Amino acid sequence: MSIAAVSPALPRYNGPAAWKGAEIEDDPCWARPFSASELAELEAAVSETRRRGLDIIDIDEAAFPLPTLGPALKVIRDELILGRGFVLLRGLPIEGRDIDSVARLYWGIGRHIGRPVSQNAKGHLLGHVRDMGLHSSDPNVRVYQTTERQYFHADSCDIVGLLCLQPAMRGGESRIVSSVSLYNEMARRRPDLAALLAEPQAVDRRGEVPPGKPPYYMVPVFNHHDGLLTTYYVRRYIVSCQRFPEVPRLTARHHEAFDLLDELADDPALRLDMEFRPGDIQLLHNPTILHDRGAFEDWPESERKRHLLRLWLCPPNGRPLPRAFEDRWGSIEIGNRGGILVDDTRLNVPLQPV
Repeated sequence: MSIAAVSPALPRYNGPAAWKGAEIEDDPCWARPFSASELAELEAAVSETRRRGLDIIDIDEAAFPLPTLGPALKVIRDELILGRGFVLLRGLPIEGRDIDSVARLYWGIGRHIGRPVSQNAKGHLLGHVRDMGLHSSDPNVRVYQTTERQYFHADSCDIVGLLCLQPAMRGGESRIVSSVSLYNEMARRRPDLAALLAEPQAVDRRGEVPPGKPPYYMVPVFNHHDGLLTTYYVRRYIVSCQRFPEVPRLTARHHEAFDLLDELADDPALRLDMEFRPGDIQLLHNPTILHDRGAFEDWPESERKRHLLRLWLCPPNGRPLPRAFEDRWGSIEIGNRGGILVDDTRLNVPLQPV
């Protein structure tokens, strides 16, 4: 991603990460099916982990050999970090499999891309995105535990992966947008608001507070660092952070900036919509992609309820991050960062939503 200077204070960015949904929605390059030989490699690798008696949490890349798919996943990882920033892998055979087998397949694929990091204070390395009957009005609830629309946001890791086990009865569609194109358009229309979002914003930790830290952290939405644009945006948690009297107050201009950012992210010319099918794996690079999930209505039967498995991954070749990310990501060291850890976090791989 290269910079095309507009002014010394407000650059624009070019490159493959600056895509627009309307221009690439029919491009087959971002949807990649597994081949028959790759699926056979995955089956063999799962069998090997069982033969060795390995728990899922103990499976690393070496313990999950993928002679041809492994190198292909490294190419995909480079595309995520250096290129377009997303890919949809199609056709993982999950029908009729127990959750342990599916989790081993997914975990093994993820280990060839990066190291899983904790997704919440409970230390979940494998997350379950499923309605838990909760609501985001509770300040300790995160939106993925509800049926509500998530709105465009980024997660606290380099790469997020979602494996679809079961789609919703209605709704729950996935939408993504290039935060690079989003910024460029905002800088073109309202450079004053784009500049405002390059200033630190207070973001609510939603009760997941690391030792010695306040219940919020400060990070800009738009981060210009080392010739790259890195975006971090979770509007719900920026707004809910106003419950703490000591944080800087949001002004009318802040809300105007957020409104414009949300409007642009939801523009069909910029965003890309994806339909999830069982066995699909969506991989996103958080520094250059914002993602959204529509509100949904679920099936009445428990076994048919919308259910995704999630991985937060830290690759060994991530981009340099600005110092502001350290407070949320724990570190900005490449290959050793991201995730959520509190005082009593114990890393684990739950096979059911908890």
